[in-house]
Amino acid sequence: MKASLKEYKSLLPYLARYRRRYILGLLCLITVDAAQIAIPQFIRAAIDLISSGVFQWKQIIILSLWMLTVMALVCGGRFLWRYFIHGSSRRIETELRENLFDHLARLSWDFYQKNKIGDLMARSINDLNAVRMAIGMGLVALFDFIFMATAILIIIFVQDARSAAYSIIPLPFVTVLILLFGSVVGKKFRRAQEAYSNMSDTVQETFAGIRVIKSFVKEWWFLKKFADTNDDYRRANMELVRLFGFFFPLVTFLSALTTLIMLVIGGRRVILGLMSPGSLVAMFRYLTMLIWPLMGAGFTVNMIQRGAVSLGRVNEILNTEPSIKDIDNPVTGCVQSAVPALELKNLKFSYRRDDEKKCLDDISLVINRGEWLGVMGRTGCGKSTLVKTFTRMLDPPPGTVFVFGRDILEWRLDGLRKLFAVSPQDSYLFSDSIKNNVAYGLGENNSELIQKAINSSCMEADIAAFTAGRETLIGERGLSLSGGQKQRTAIARALIMDSEFLILDDSFSAVDNETERNILEALLRERKGRTTIIVSHRVSTLRYADNILVLDKGKISEYGSPSHLAGEGGFYARMAEFQCLTAFGGQPEVQSG
Repeated sequence: MKASLKEYKSLLPYLARYRRRYILGLLCLITVDAAQIAIPQFIRAAIDLISSGVFQWKQIIILSLWMLTVMALVCGGRFLWRYFIHGSSRRIETELRENLFDHLARLSWDFYQKNKIGDLMARSINDLNAVRMAIGMGLVALFDFIFMATAILIIIFVQDARSAAYSIIPLPFVTVLILLFGSVVGKKFRRAQEAYSNMSDTVQETFAGIRVIKSFVKEWWFLKKFADTNDDYRRANMELVRLFGFFFPLVTFLSALTTLIMLVIGGRRVILGLMSPGSLVAMFRYLTMLIWPLMGAGFTVNMIQRGAVSLGRVNEILNTEPSIKDIDNPVTGCVQSAVPALELKNLKFSYRRDDEKKCLDDISLVINRGEWLGVMGRTGCGKSTLVKTFTRMLDPPPGTVFVFGRDILEWRLDGLRKLFAVSPQDSYLFSDSIKNNVAYGLGENNSELIQKAINSSCMEADIAAFTAGRETLIGERGLSLSGGQKQRTAIARALIMDSEFLILDDSFSAVDNETERNILEALLRERKGRTTIIVSHRVSTLRYADNILVLDKGKISEYGSPSHLAGEGGFYARMAEFQCLTAFGGQPEVQSG
């Protein structure tokens, strides 16, 4: 438990920020506890008056009024401590969630390759709820246990030490139970949280891939997979339920034994005249009130352990440093016409440091401003890896990639990435309108720029066919659009940025040849010094490029203009011949290599 409690150190800055609210809340809680402890004394005085046979109704009425006043104080104080303590825990939860989301947004691309979205969502929601309970109700239960239990024990020993001594005999057993309970509940709760994460992963994966699932008629398989993870989550929670089901009734039973012992010992002392009837009733009341602090100790252990486990899972993310980040003194840089827009010097890259086989091996290249570069090669030759190094989605080695004469690692990340407008391979779209997806990179909606980008990407006819036009909601990941429409929407989103560099990473794979030609010709008309890099398997896409780079196993195998490469008889020439014959219904000879 000590090891898990170290996790709470990360909350100290938040608790310090809301310390006044917590102090006010604890003061209100002390007032409520003190008022509750005072009520049995009024009951004792009233019963002793009545049992004496000599009293005035005025005395009883005054005691009743005092009790009403104290109960009103309890009501008001209870509202205030809930407002201050629970309110502060809610605020801390909100700040934690915002900080977690901000940190997740800053983490590098490789982090999301290793962590599942469902697990991250579980940590952002379920685990933060457990943290809130620990610093809210857990703190209240802990304080009640310390203050009320101590105060009640002092009072009953002052009133009748002999009866109190016998009555508290079961309490050490309760303490042992609480310690045993705390040592087990943390492990059980971690298992439950991990089961919840697995279930969330299954749900997220199923809904994200629903189109593929339905295409392959695999609904039954995912239903079974969800049922398995759901049952695992149920079993993990039932282990906790069984633990609580054993602990709390046993604590209640042991606490009730104190009342039974008081009934026997205290009743005998009342008969012998060693204790007043009012004192016995007050003792019963105090022992009944003692059950909550004892139960609260169990709640405290439960919530603090749960909170520590959950906070540990959240801290795992918050303590993860982005693998790609700014150096200590990055520069904003500036666009210079006198130097190459992009230059590669003996670029070598591998996804694993100990991997001798390089994804990119000894690539040197100069791309001038306004130039169009085509990138071609077999599947897995390193095309997408290459363009990811330009935007530092992958970090190249120092001194290998230069943008406008400056090492790419010296640029501020945000300044560097603003130079590049990218239409990636997967054409990810947000669950929003077409207009907002196109205008995603703009600071404000500019109808004229949006329409210009839509026209350039040849989307105007498709949008006109939709009932809501540009306001059409496209569903999660663009579910309601075809593959070609998604790609063209992503192209429009890149074009509207009007950045120095435009990267089209296999962005025409789902677009027909005529539409592709219209888009490329529109880009040529609006060239305006923009450096364009087009990754494609199609020769028809790359014919507009000034130069074409052909990669083979991470190395440059060919480089030159389309007309030059067409006459070299290499990979580009063979692909041009193959695609030309295929387009006209011929049977090309299959060539190796």
